[in-house]
Amino acid sequence: MTNLHLSVVHRLPHQYRWLQGYTGVKVEPVIEARHDDNVLIGLTLLSHGDDTAWQVMRELARTLAEIDVSCSIVECDGKPCLFLHREDECAGLCRIKNIGVAVAEPAGAPHIA
Repeated sequence: MTNLHLSVVHRLPHQYRWLQGYTGVKVEPVIEARHDDNVLIGLTLLSHGDDTAWQVMRELARTLAEIDVSCSIVECDGKPCLFLHREDECAGLCRIKNIGVAVAEPAGAPHIA
């Protein structure tokens, strides 16, 4: 867990769903999400590369499993990405922040005054 407190994750810009027949293994972007879709959000690491990134993602997945948030690590563009259900995004990000991982927000994100 020593790498976690030095980690920075970033939410991928698209929403995703499991590629049919490849649940937990492959994802595809969702163009228009409907309420009945099983929509996923993806997180990628900004702070680590290579094997360290895979190790950190496995630690994050274990941490989320401790609070019963299911997720999968899938390779996207050669990098490990953590995918979780959109309904679990708030709980997942809260847990990730609570263990000391920074979450990068887009520059245009609304701020609380």
